[in-house]
Amino acid sequence: MDKARETALKALTEIETKEAYSNLVLKKVLRDASLDGRDKAFVTELVYGTVTWKLTLDWVISRFSKTRLNKLSVWVLQILRLGAYQLLFLDRVPPSAACNTAVDLAKKYSKASSGFINAILRNISRQKAQIDLQNPQSGSLTSDLSLQYSFPEFLVTDWIKEFGEDFTRQLLKALLERPDFSVRVNTLKTTTQDVTNELSGAGIEAEPGRFLPEALVLHGVTDISQLPAFLDGRLTVQDESSMLVTRILDPKPGERVLDVCAAPGGKTTHIAQMMNDQGHITAWDIHEHKTDLIRENAQRLGIHIIDAHKRDAMESTNDEIDRYNRVLVDAPCSGTGIIRRKPDIKWQRKQGDIGSLVEVQRKILYNAGRAVAPGGILVYSTCSMDVRENEQVIRHFLNAEAGFESVSLDDILPEDLRRKQGTEDGMLRLYPHIDGTDGFFIARLKKKA
Repeated sequence: MDKARETALKALTEIETKEAYSNLVLKKVLRDASLDGRDKAFVTELVYGTVTWKLTLDWVISRFSKTRLNKLSVWVLQILRLGAYQLLFLDRVPPSAACNTAVDLAKKYSKASSGFINAILRNISRQKAQIDLQNPQSGSLTSDLSLQYSFPEFLVTDWIKEFGEDFTRQLLKALLERPDFSVRVNTLKTTTQDVTNELSGAGIEAEPGRFLPEALVLHGVTDISQLPAFLDGRLTVQDESSMLVTRILDPKPGERVLDVCAAPGGKTTHIAQMMNDQGHITAWDIHEHKTDLIRENAQRLGIHIIDAHKRDAMESTNDEIDRYNRVLVDAPCSGTGIIRRKPDIKWQRKQGDIGSLVEVQRKILYNAGRAVAPGGILVYSTCSMDVRENEQVIRHFLNAEAGFESVSLDDILPEDLRRKQGTEDGMLRLYPHIDGTDGFFIARLKKKA
């Protein structure tokens, strides 16, 4: 039995049946000591690739299967997807290997279906040249783009309506690419140059980030959890778009800061880093086990000013009115900006999700605004690219709360991001195909004195 493919199959089945995040499932299954580095890389490719291309794979499989896909067992469907992904997208895998290993898996997990799986995959292999994924001719533009880039059609429709066809094509293409492995240097303990030199000595290439001096992009590594620089708290994983949230919050040493949706603590600890670990940060999260993550991250990074505790940001903030110099709302959102990292997000989202999310976002922002001291700063961010969760939430808040005003970002943004559309009005939009980061929205507001 092929150990790597079997591990990938188990991971895919767990992601499908439990609606688990692929990155977390992968992290768990890759702890298996019997997999060497090459096998782990192959498992990662198989899992991320199969999840990413699920809709397109199902479209191809359905053309060769007389049985409707929703009638197949979860094991059979995952074996078919796994095999089809190798046949259609991995040129270095021989078709015979993709088919034979799929049959072996079928004999173990669904013996009666092994002949059925073998027939479908060999037909796909034989007719691969006739399967035109770049021009599926499904009957409409949105359906064609949905199949070509493997995205739910409702998302494609929304983005074409918001951004236009050309922008949407570029965005869809970028969201299929693997993101940079971006990390933040903890300047409370070390310097960017020292960490770069140390990583180079360990065979890991590190190049400067695009925008911030504390950001590095790593090559030749997918996991840094056992590196001394990580274990000692000199390095932490964080995308540069997330770091820019703290840059826009612009906290100062000695201030009182509130982070209302703080777990797992990436932005919270970055705030502390910018404050030189001087002042006080209150960090809330609705789940107790996630506040433990904030404390663990703070301890590893050598940070002492964070007070993390369980609290629902949807609840009243009567006891916190006008207390904080700066307040951050990194709101729960649809997550469409981080699909490169968590491709399963696009399959878990439903068309009606946005409306309920917006209500939550508005309520949290209102509560957080009450905690801002006169003259203080309120920053709102999401990893969504949907205008309803972003600009519309901010405009609704400003219309309802006359005590707040938007503040230009051009004096605090890195040079390369200044004078982008919206920054003068206090809003920054980041897109993978334009900025090379996760998709993010960040707005900065000021409470009038």
